Amino acid sequence: MYRWISLDNWTYSRTFKTPFDIRKWQKVNLVFEGVDTVAQILLNNVTLGRTDNMFTRYSFDISSVIQEVNCVEVRFLSAVSYAAEQSRCHKGHSIPPACPPPVQKGECHVNFIRKEQCSFSWDWGPSFPTQGIWKDVRIEAYDHYHLIYFSITPLFVKSAQQWCLEVESIFDVVSSKPIAGLVTVNIPKLQTQQSFSVKLQPGEGSIVLHVNINKSAAVEAWWPNGHGKQTGYNMTTTFMMEAGCQIEKFSKVYFRTVELIQEPIPGSPGLSFYFRINGRPIFIKGSNWIPADSFQDRVTSDTLRLLLKSAADANMNALRVWGGGVYEQDEFYDICDEIGIMIWQDFMFACALYPTNQSFLESVRAEVTHQVRRLKSHPSIILWSGNNENEAAIASNWFSIPYPDIGVYIKDYVTLYVKNIREIVLCEDKSRPFVTSSPTNGVESVKEGWLSRNPYDTHYGDTHFYDYSHDCWNWTMYPKTRFASEYGFQSWPSFSTIEKVSSPEDWSYTSNFSLHRQHHEGGNIQMLQEIGRHFKLPQCPDPVKQFKDMIYLTQVMQAQCIKTETEFYRFSQSEIINGEGHTMGALYWQLNDIWQAPSWASLEYGGKWKLLHYFAQNFFAPLLPVAYEDKGMLHIYGVSDLHEDHKVTLRVTVHAWSSLEPVCTLAKEGVTVKAQSAVPIYKEPICDLLGRCRNCTRESCVITFCLVGEDGLQSPRNHYFLSSLKDAVGLQKTQLSASVSQQDGIYIFVLQTTAIAPFVTLDVGSIKGRFSDNGFLMTEKKKTVVFYPWEPTSVEELKSSLILTSLLDVV
Repeated sequence: MYRWISLDNWTYSRTFKTPFDIRKWQKVNLVFEGVDTVAQILLNNVTLGRTDNMFTRYSFDISSVIQEVNCVEVRFLSAVSYAAEQSRCHKGHSIPPACPPPVQKGECHVNFIRKEQCSFSWDWGPSFPTQGIWKDVRIEAYDHYHLIYFSITPLFVKSAQQWCLEVESIFDVVSSKPIAGLVTVNIPKLQTQQSFSVKLQPGEGSIVLHVNINKSAAVEAWWPNGHGKQTGYNMTTTFMMEAGCQIEKFSKVYFRTVELIQEPIPGSPGLSFYFRINGRPIFIKGSNWIPADSFQDRVTSDTLRLLLKSAADANMNALRVWGGGVYEQDEFYDICDEIGIMIWQDFMFACALYPTNQSFLESVRAEVTHQVRRLKSHPSIILWSGNNENEAAIASNWFSIPYPDIGVYIKDYVTLYVKNIREIVLCEDKSRPFVTSSPTNGVESVKEGWLSRNPYDTHYGDTHFYDYSHDCWNWTMYPKTRFASEYGFQSWPSFSTIEKVSSPEDWSYTSNFSLHRQHHEGGNIQMLQEIGRHFKLPQCPDPVKQFKDMIYLTQVMQAQCIKTETEFYRFSQSEIINGEGHTMGALYWQLNDIWQAPSWASLEYGGKWKLLHYFAQNFFAPLLPVAYEDKGMLHIYGVSDLHEDHKVTLRVTVHAWSSLEPVCTLAKEGVTVKAQSAVPIYKEPICDLLGRCRNCTRESCVITFCLVGEDGLQSPRNHYFLSSLKDAVGLQKTQLSASVSQQDGIYIFVLQTTAIAPFVTLDVGSIKGRFSDNGFLMTEKKKTVVFYPWEPTSVEELKSSLILTSLLDVV
């Protein structure tokens, strides 16, 4: 109904008084930090210039145009019309894809406009092609010189065993003659102060200073979440130039090194692919980030903090900023620096081929230069990546390009990502690695002319993997890859999230609303099939109850599937089997949602945790026992991200579904869990295990297990199902109850059950906050769960909103 807005042209205008005497200044600029996207900018009816790239900063010299009272206009052109026109005028070969699949209900030719690619629709998001001023606008007036970019890059000089900072400043120098002066850099905490005599050249003058950190100062490095502190130091840089005013720049400086290691592995063809931070290999645990809203001005720092804090609270240490969205706002990276979330940063190109005509390349070059200069001081960013899936698109020929024509597209690909983007990145930032695409075979792709035959090869680089037609509980279907940078399954968001944007007639799994919001072809049916493999589908005659049961089961299924897959990646980190393994990263698709709809996300629109996010807190735990079955043998691995070896006890408990009393328990003491690795700690044929436990069968019993060490060291309790739950024997409908009490700023829920209850879920509707645990297997009469509110609430409010669900409540 609102599509017409994106097809219209809109003009934003205002009048303003100049709050200073114009004649006093040599130069006055009108600066737009972000214009979305195609516009003509006018001041007092004089055209200053045009914009065509959402990701670039535009600065216009208005010294001769500005008056005491001014009228500024930004005349936008419909992004949809502009993209269509650019495509129509493109000479030579076509640039696919022309349009998104019909199920996405989107707009066409988004690859012809430098705008958020998913704003024309995606398989998890709507088509809202915005037009407007999406970042700050300001007027700058100055004499002599003005600081435009300022960045700090820490480098560890091995030969001198000393930290050094590369401080780069880029100026607009108005003066016609060079300007001399003194720059002083001061980091009090590190007893470091250095002064430099400098000379600024007219035009765009830049200076690069090398600051050696005092050797006697103990520098604390920046570490990812779970591996140490995120120490930052206050730094002041003072520019005292002979002409013009003094500039003082206050910054936070962090010290960390990053290396992407691609080297031979004994017993395996191919190369490794893992990150070393401060010399230590780090297993990357996390997810993929998409824009938090279709309307970027709604994304406040509170929105970002809530989502990023939720990632850290689920034991994540990394996120990939995906290439079909936006380069995130400064605050996003500031928060990541502060809480230790590493960022894999894509450039904004996704799932498409792109033009390489002169004007397009010039625009991209300006975009990349601006973004690298803006972002390179952030320790959280550990990798630049050229695009999302475009190497794979050509290698797998997604767009059915006739074989004789493929060479043209390969040439375009190399021109854009290698000769332009890569060249600029390497010139602007020598401190972190760059890969051309994701997935890619890394240096092997380079060797094959930047396009590998199979970018999904498990022996090189990273992989993306999706499969909705096989059993997701079966670990053998997953690739034993070096690095899993995308994988996932869909689910529906909670009823309380959907309720806000729907009416009662929409509340069924097959309603028009449910179809309209599902942008992935066959997605709703795929979820049903996945559920049907292991659970009984809801048959309740009450349609609303059936819809709610369906939502619950999609979340249970998604959580259990991604748990199985992620645990597989984690236990594969220290072994090579049939030439595959040494998996050193697991980033599931996707962290957050752009609207209220079925998607792959673990955080709903608004920040509510799905069951998957609660599961992630456990499957990404720093210490975790993982079970899998192979040819009738139960294997348990001890997985650890801890920096030291630990002696622990493995406790295995077998329960019959019919009783809260364990059938049998086993404690294996003196188990060594090795630092930052995954080691086998237990194995036994399942038939022997069941035989020992009073004639358990696969259908009648379930296994739970945990690791317990000294000084309170403990893993989450994990579970392993021996059969599908639809075949479980002895499960009884339970009476679940909860008491709620307040303790300081948190709320304590004490749950009681009369029988074993799988996937016990607490839901307090739209009260904002999260639980300490959710979706768990309850094998004891009592369990305490804490609720952390994100806004004021009360015991009464929580009690009246609480809905308790377990698997047998689904009928």
